[in-house]
Amino acid sequence: MAESAIITRVFTEVQQIPAPAWNALLAQQAVPTPFMRHEYFAALEASGSATLQTGWQPCFITLWEGEALVAACPLYAKNHSSGEYVFDWAWARAYAEHGLEYYPKAVIAVPFTPVPGSRLLARDAATRALLAQTVRRWVEAQDGWSSIHALFTEDADLAACRADGWMQRGGVQFHWHNRVSDSTGARRLRDFDDFLAQLQQEKRKKIRQERRKVAEAGVTFRVLRGAEIQAADWDFFYACYARTYYEHGNAPYLARDFFAAMAAQMPQHWLLFIAELDGRRIAASLIALNGQAAQCVAGSASAGSVAYGRYWGALERVDCLHFEACYYQPIEWCIAQGIERFEGGAQGEHKMARALLPTPTASAHWIAHPAFADAVDRFLEREGTGVQAYLEELQAHSPLRQADPAAG
Repeated sequence: MAESAIITRVFTEVQQIPAPAWNALLAQQAVPTPFMRHEYFAALEASGSATLQTGWQPCFITLWEGEALVAACPLYAKNHSSGEYVFDWAWARAYAEHGLEYYPKAVIAVPFTPVPGSRLLARDAATRALLAQTVRRWVEAQDGWSSIHALFTEDADLAACRADGWMQRGGVQFHWHNRVSDSTGARRLRDFDDFLAQLQQEKRKKIRQERRKVAEAGVTFRVLRGAEIQAADWDFFYACYARTYYEHGNAPYLARDFFAAMAAQMPQHWLLFIAELDGRRIAASLIALNGQAAQCVAGSASAGSVAYGRYWGALERVDCLHFEACYYQPIEWCIAQGIERFEGGAQGEHKMARALLPTPTASAHWIAHPAFADAVDRFLEREGTGVQAYLEELQAHSPLRQADPAAG
């Protein structure tokens, strides 16, 4: 019997794709983060956070064999470069200086979410390669689209993109790993004192000082997980989250309705730290959990469990509260639960002093204009050398007493 032909379908709303089929395909991938779930994209659309009106026009590319979804990726047509965290403003300026239009461009990414993970969802390597080719050919067929950018992707996706002639770009994030090597071999940390013991003396002293300032100010924390986070808690968190954006002169990317959808559709993937002072709630830090972490009970997280630092904000100022809410409280919780890794988000060399170690990230890029493609390729070669040197410099200044080669 002849094999069924694979056909391409492009959807302008993720709700047009069956959620069970999308999520089942995601579960087969090497790095299936919760941010790639069907519910997450649906919430971005339904809340008005990532839509044509905000400059994120959905164009989900899918491959089907009969009624079976065999490959898919979230693609957005963009008329700006905000909310991506892999910066190409200079490329857009170069286009403009030569009288060319850089926008629209195609972005394969999770809007506003710089978390590495699988982007080209596919049943196998051959289908993933076909998906990369299909995306490139589809974008080529659009009128005036300049480029494709697959952001914060993983090795299998990069291989498929490279095979189709896309260029690779490196970056650096800071992640904490719940392991330490001692006389008994590699093991998970026992408690926060064990965490401090692996650090250089000056780093231990600094962290103790920072935690002491928060404690002596009278701040305490409540930790809410999953369904424990009530609507009033989400309201308070959102007030803190929005304040952070407004203080930096920007409106928040995500609408309150987005978090309402998360509470309704993906509650098990969220962890909320609320800081209190004299009976008042003054700050909040929101952490996301992958599937393994979401299922854990104290001290028994399974292999591959990951927590992700996402959003924070404060309504009152307390010295060092940011470090406590965004790093020390989550790390202490991760140790208690046995979570393997805590990813601190985009940028931030200051995270190294808190034992979040430099970790390379990667994206893949295809440029339609041949001359600009050559120029970008040369730029990325120079930038890549610089990123590698930067990574090596950071690794040479590890906060650990004796750097663990497996930790970065």
